[in-house]
Amino acid sequence: MTSAPNLALQLADIVAARERIRDSIYLTPCVHSVMLSELTGQEIFLKLENLQMTGAFKERGALNRIATLTPQQAARGVIAASAGNHAQGVAYHATKRGIRAIIVMPVTTPLVKVTNTRNFGAEVVLHGANYDEACTEATRLCAAEGMTFIHPFNDPVVMAGQGTIGLELLEQVPQLEAVVVPIGGGGLIGGIACAIKQSNPKVRVIGVQAARLPSMEAAVREHHPVTIDPATTIADGIAVRRAGDVTFPVVERYVDEIVTVDEDEIASAILVLLEREKTLAEGAGAVALAALLQHRTSLKHQRTAVIVGGGNIDVTLLARIIERGLVQDGRLIRLRIHLLDKPGALADLTLLIAKYRANIVDTLYNRAYYGVNLGDTAIDITMETRGREQANELMAALTDSGYKYDRVM
Repeated sequence: MTSAPNLALQLADIVAARERIRDSIYLTPCVHSVMLSELTGQEIFLKLENLQMTGAFKERGALNRIATLTPQQAARGVIAASAGNHAQGVAYHATKRGIRAIIVMPVTTPLVKVTNTRNFGAEVVLHGANYDEACTEATRLCAAEGMTFIHPFNDPVVMAGQGTIGLELLEQVPQLEAVVVPIGGGGLIGGIACAIKQSNPKVRVIGVQAARLPSMEAAVREHHPVTIDPATTIADGIAVRRAGDVTFPVVERYVDEIVTVDEDEIASAILVLLEREKTLAEGAGAVALAALLQHRTSLKHQRTAVIVGGGNIDVTLLARIIERGLVQDGRLIRLRIHLLDKPGALADLTLLIAKYRANIVDTLYNRAYYGVNLGDTAIDITMETRGREQANELMAALTDSGYKYDRVM
């Protein structure tokens, strides 16, 4: 496939970006996963961008843009709007070069990303409920301070930096057949798709968005960027309401397919990566795998690279995801069991639970609520099991023993 003269990004730009940032960016591994290959039906290779210094791929584009500043621009400093990963990339590489950096972040940004951005040396301004509102404030500050604005995606120089991942994939995965990439505003997939399609047009490029904010999918359907309604998603790193005017033409030309995944599917992919691969991914970093685990793409038994874009997840959110995943797998169950309020009733119940090797982790007695009769009580018992089969065996035994219970979901 030859270069497209009307596009803002070309393969030569990405090759130049690679030389520009090579010494300051970690060449992340692209590891083969036997387990995920079996689960998805593809031959899976994980491109672990969560191992970058700032925990995400975003620093590639940020550094490429910073490296092209004139001395005058560098002296005045840079400003960016970001939900977190772009912020950290700009903060780290600007500070490392002695350049002042201001980052405007939505007030809903996870604390870990705010803290890390400050620790990397940037001045953080919290403003707005979402990226768009933060971006408006950053634009205002940029004009007031005379600084250079570094857009997280809608900039061909930033896209070129992200596109260096595509060059690495072609070298790291022999006979590569497909790449699955998260999509927010389109900078990552645009850069990767340009690098790959202008090098080997036979490789399929598939994008994945959160179902709550499918802005690029809508843009491709309408053949131009459109602004969609605001929404929240655990994939906050790709929570973009409007595709970029610069990124959209590249995506429309080079991306073969765009699919979406819902919140539970994203959470499940985070848990699979953590438990099966010992790899920590944030929501936006796990959407590509989520699409493959749910068989949303048209891929069939292909040699596929999956971008794990970042690992900057708030620990409280991670804890909720783990607990919810255990509930969905039947490895954590809560039953509300009705008992006679008499000595020995609880002992009899716990003996039965012990017989079926479930582990009690929490209990809550209640005599006044849940509609229990006088002389009765209800107890909520949370238990760990090995999975659905063991949980079902325990519940069948409770029924056979005459216990009345409800499963609390």
